Amino acid sequence: MKPNNPFLISGYYSPAYFCDRERETATMIEALHNGRNLTLIAPRRIGKTGLIRHVFYRLQERQPDTVTLYMDIYSTQNLGDFIRLFANTVLGRLDTVPQKALGRVAQFIKSCRPVFTFDELTGLPKATIDVAPTTEETTLKEIFDYLQSADKRCYIAIDEFQQIAEYPEKGVEALLRSYIQFLPNVNFIFAGSKQHVMQEMFLSAKKPFYQSTQTLSIDRIDKTAYYDFAEAFFAGQDRALERTVFDTIYDRFDGHTWYIQAILNRLYGYSVAIDSATVDFAIREIVEESTYAYESLLSAYPTGSVRLLKAIAREGCVKEIQAGEFIAKYKLRAASSVNSAIKKLLANELVYKAPNGYIIYDRFLNEWLRSLAF
Repeated sequence: MKPNNPFLISGYYSPAYFCDRERETATMIEALHNGRNLTLIAPRRIGKTGLIRHVFYRLQERQPDTVTLYMDIYSTQNLGDFIRLFANTVLGRLDTVPQKALGRVAQFIKSCRPVFTFDELTGLPKATIDVAPTTEETTLKEIFDYLQSADKRCYIAIDEFQQIAEYPEKGVEALLRSYIQFLPNVNFIFAGSKQHVMQEMFLSAKKPFYQSTQTLSIDRIDKTAYYDFAEAFFAGQDRALERTVFDTIYDRFDGHTWYIQAILNRLYGYSVAIDSATVDFAIREIVEESTYAYESLLSAYPTGSVRLLKAIAREGCVKEIQAGEFIAKYKLRAASSVNSAIKKLLANELVYKAPNGYIIYDRFLNEWLRSLAF
């Protein structure tokens, strides 16, 4: 069954609803097929998760019995959280026969007692475990031993991998590396959105994962390829999507895939002609729906930080955040106060330091901030 709206804003359906990324897809497939682990670096909401899902789809087209697993560790706070999510992702997934899956898990997981539920669609078991702090490393080793026992090729994507650098436990990178390097039948994609942290983890000679992967960075989808992709779906509705209108959307959101998809999704659902006024209406609709969330978010920040956010939103991109001209223009506090505020905003991912300057991470939040009185 086809999706009602071809402009997906979550999940992955099939190659027909995935735009371009042909070069990146080919590079990743070639690396994984030949046994090389990958580091994938990209800002959030540029489309790295969709790319991973697309690559997994293509790999399973080649080898239908391949096991592909995805886990996002952004919300994990420590090694115990990681192990529980890791177990929930992989245990029971190496076999298509439920009894064999249960038997294999029982054979390797001895340090704790897994609780099994069964997937309603596939009938396969899924395991949930409760790990005691004293047995965490033992359980982790058991999970990796379980993976090593697989008689199938397995690919595992760990998204927001830089999160492990925030864990309170020391040596997590070295611990994971010590197991991962001895899994000839399993290859990993380590994906992350914090470029400087990911580069430090994989490109610094001081780090355990140094030179252990092939590194790939992804940027915006080519504008023409994206237009051709979008225009074809609107043409299927006997509706026109003018190139100038699409270019306005693309440029306004700096080519960030998720935001463009969100707007195209709204436009596709409307039954009116698409012009700049329709685009503005769609953006206002999306932003207004998030107003309460944005107000709640900013209520936790002091006035100076909120004023700085508004100033960045008005500028779009700020190259020198402590420049006297910028501070004077928006009547901000002293450079030292701006420096203190920007550090917190960066840490909380409200602001992102792009190569050309500081920008608001959430582009719809940026639109909302621009609409506020200064």
